[in-house]
Amino acid sequence: MRAGRRLGVLLAALAAFAVGGTTPVVPAPAASAAHGIPRTAVLDGARLHQTKIRLAHGDAHLRRAARALTARADAWLGQGPWTVVDKPRPAPGGDVHDYLSQAPYWWPSKWGCPYVQRDGQRNPEVDTGTDRQDLEKVVDSVYDLSLAWYYTDDPRYARKAGQILRTWFLDAATRMNPHLNHAQFIPCKYDGRAIGIIDFSQSYTSVLDAIAVLDTGAPGWSADDRAGMTRWNKDFLNWLRTSDFGRQEAAAANNHGTFYDMQLAALAYATGDEALARRTVQQAASARITPQIAGDGSQPQELTRTRSWHYSTFTLVAHTRLAAIGRHVGVDLWAYRGPDGQSLFKAVDYLLPAATGAAAWSHPELAFHRYAATDVVHAAADAGSTRARRALPALQEPPGGDLWPLRPAPEQLDSIAG
Repeated sequence: MRAGRRLGVLLAALAAFAVGGTTPVVPAPAASAAHGIPRTAVLDGARLHQTKIRLAHGDAHLRRAARALTARADAWLGQGPWTVVDKPRPAPGGDVHDYLSQAPYWWPSKWGCPYVQRDGQRNPEVDTGTDRQDLEKVVDSVYDLSLAWYYTDDPRYARKAGQILRTWFLDAATRMNPHLNHAQFIPCKYDGRAIGIIDFSQSYTSVLDAIAVLDTGAPGWSADDRAGMTRWNKDFLNWLRTSDFGRQEAAAANNHGTFYDMQLAALAYATGDEALARRTVQQAASARITPQIAGDGSQPQELTRTRSWHYSTFTLVAHTRLAAIGRHVGVDLWAYRGPDGQSLFKAVDYLLPAATGAAAWSHPELAFHRYAATDVVHAAADAGSTRARRALPALQEPPGGDLWPLRPAPEQLDSIAG
């Protein structure tokens, strides 16, 4: 079947579903058809490839998710691209190419300085004059667009994703320098902080997977683009490993340390250093799961927060994404049991009563969103948890639809900075 005809058949299938048509029977693509298997760091590339084939066969459940995904991708087509150089003033170092963000939970005192911390309460001034919101748009857009292209073959999605990536990371006039020296600064206090690394670590693996998807043959995505992103990622990885900020974040004993490990392992895998990726995931068992998850599955550090539900689900995104990276390098974090019985399965089990609506969350939470746990429950179910699998029908669908069938990797589903 020619590529143009294959594209037409698949788009017709999606269109038929969108207007409530009957499910057509579509010939299966050959094993080598359209796009190869993406070498994704968190997502399972082979699973994506099989999902694409099932979608082409008219799987109704997948087509429902595809409608949600393409709706999101369509919304991005008219936005961006974004760049670090267009903020009203550069980062403290004076280089317009440096990324800048402000600590979200720090507020001015009566006379402005000093700033004081209010945990879980976002200061609205952090959304003006910095790069944080634009970074979030870059991450979300290229992830949605690359996956939409992969599943529909619509070249508009790939070309838009490529434009966004080139503008933020590659083009000489607009690119971001590969470091985070000025992330989460505090006015009157710090020009940047180590914990600002979480601006990237909580979501950058989605960019790595988007690049891997585009690398399977996306129109408008060239060998030079691939090489340029590899160089940027290697430079960023080197900064994470050698800078004072990187070392401080690596030593963090809370969710910052877990997200750092997850980002490090994903970058290492994406740039070809599988030994570093494997070593990082292996060490995370005793260095992250054991001290952060209690024997009953609770996460004591996160339960003390004013947003305890958010941070309990948020931290599990890092743990379960690390487990997903481990799958590529032969490390099974789901099988790990700590000395007091700590495990990722128990951590998810602890969330199930609130995630399914069977019981109220009994810890402090300024803004409870039940759907925040949906993806980590999916991850546990996929990893073999019977309890999680049974809970799936009772989960709350996230805003914009449940995309797990098309991108089975845990996402932070409730939006909050920090």
